[in-house]
Amino acid sequence: MCANRETVSTIDQLLEPVREQLTAVESRLRESTNEEHKALTAATQHLLDSGGKRVRPAVALLSAGLFNADEDHAIALAAAVEMLHTATLVHDDLIDGSLLRRGIATLNSKWSPDATVLTGDYLFARAASFAAQTDSVRVMNIFAKTLMVIVNGEIRQKFASVSSLSRESYFQRIQAKTASMFALAAEAGAVLGNANDTSIAQMRCYGRETGMAFQIVDDVLDFIGTADRLGKPVGNDLQQGLLTLPALNFIEANPDNPDVAALLNGHRKDRKMREHLLQSIRASDAIDASLDKARDFVTSAKSALSAATEDKNQNILHAIADYVVEREF
Repeated sequence: MCANRETVSTIDQLLEPVREQLTAVESRLRESTNEEHKALTAATQHLLDSGGKRVRPAVALLSAGLFNADEDHAIALAAAVEMLHTATLVHDDLIDGSLLRRGIATLNSKWSPDATVLTGDYLFARAASFAAQTDSVRVMNIFAKTLMVIVNGEIRQKFASVSSLSRESYFQRIQAKTASMFALAAEAGAVLGNANDTSIAQMRCYGRETGMAFQIVDDVLDFIGTADRLGKPVGNDLQQGLLTLPALNFIEANPDNPDVAALLNGHRKDRKMREHLLQSIRASDAIDASLDKARDFVTSAKSALSAATEDKNQNILHAIADYVVEREF
């Protein structure tokens, strides 16, 4: 993957115009109440300290700024989006049995499953509380629908067999898992600014298409990244029996490959097979084909954004979409 290192290395500079607002979002995320158990406070701090570029809340802030939304309401929305994302990661790590995320120990690696689930539930409630602080019933409705989409997508994934997974089901899954949250950020920001319905729909499209590209690149990095940079084992998706776009592209081009047959027949625990398949996918056209698809989504996202409005924030949102496919990790 040929990354534009200048874009990748300057993501913090890219978000500089909303740095003060992002700082306010961070403060709100770390607020605790007198009733909050110290274990929940410690867990929240641990999760927030684990890193992340805060791209989703930045999209919410920039979208709200495009349409001159109230700043405090925009900050509440951005906090809701990031806390929702954090809550989903807690449950994802537990479901997947992940012990590391971004090189940091996951909550479930330290706590019992029931305590981890309850913490994730608490964070979902915190996210909903932040969404309510926008004083917008429409935003609350979008938030609730997004959460339903995310959970429904996870259930679909859990009940799907490896052999039944397809390109269509893959795109449905990443739309639910990742793109829906980017869509929430962009759409709800426009709603807070009282944009017209056409602009709101176009902002939602921008968020969805950017999110689709974001997840595809994440899935590519699972094959071509390093454990140090990923903060988790390379090829983790294959180990979980999860077929992402690079694997699907390879399988379509090599249906008779013996490693493919072994994987589809349920032998994903075979480490030697997985390593050989991982190397085969890396060496094939599957990676470039996946990145080309991600770039198609970014082109669509930027087109939707250009149709929605013109503003100083528009260039930043364009650059965020480009960053999504140019980042290395």
